[in-house]
Amino acid sequence: MAVGIQSRSFARWLAPVLALLVVMQLTACGDKEPEQRKAFVDYLQNTVMRSGVHIPTLSEDQKQKFGAYAGDYAILVGFSQQLSKSVEASLTPALDQVNQIRTAQDYMTKRDSLQQSIGALNLLGQQIQTAKAQADTAHAALKQPDDLKAVYNQVYDKIVTAPANALMPAIPTTAGFVQDLVQVGDFLQAQGNQVSFSNGGVQFRTQQQATQYNTMMSNLVAKQQDLLNAQKTVQAVMQ
Repeated sequence: MAVGIQSRSFARWLAPVLALLVVMQLTACGDKEPEQRKAFVDYLQNTVMRSGVHIPTLSEDQKQKFGAYAGDYAILVGFSQQLSKSVEASLTPALDQVNQIRTAQDYMTKRDSLQQSIGALNLLGQQIQTAKAQADTAHAALKQPDDLKAVYNQVYDKIVTAPANALMPAIPTTAGFVQDLVQVGDFLQAQGNQVSFSNGGVQFRTQQQATQYNTMMSNLVAKQQDLLNAQKTVQAVMQ
């Protein structure tokens, strides 16, 4: 009889222990955050930090692998895509048009397309600022463990902060140079039959016309190095 009582007492003691073990096992199996965080950190360090501004989108498998951290990555890729789209629609074409001017007559024939590019450049600055503000707001709202936060912040600076800060000065530099090119085209257009073109150059009827044109050319030459620096910046950022 005593043995039966001991058995029942042991059973009563063992039941909650087993239940606790089951709960602990279920909890351990259900908590994938450490594994997801490690996978995400590895991806940031070994893929994104070695990429340029054009970072890859996640596959469905990667989204599953990173769990909730896929949303953190979406902030980065969203800004990257918006930046690339905006630059390729305005700054890159404007610089290409500038490089296509090789003769005096080109100032006049490309005047309209250059004028249109100025409007697109003026919008670019606003687009970059808006995209960065949205990314900054989303970034500030993230709740990340310290180990991930340190890596993520480095990536954020590389993909968002640094490109935006580098491109913003290049925009007014390019827009100002393009505006000067348009003014040269306007001047040549206004001369009518008082100007002629030959062998890539231009000839005027009066010394006043020639002096005014040469002054415009000197202004362009003085600003050319700034434009080249801006072009190098764009190429470095968008590679």
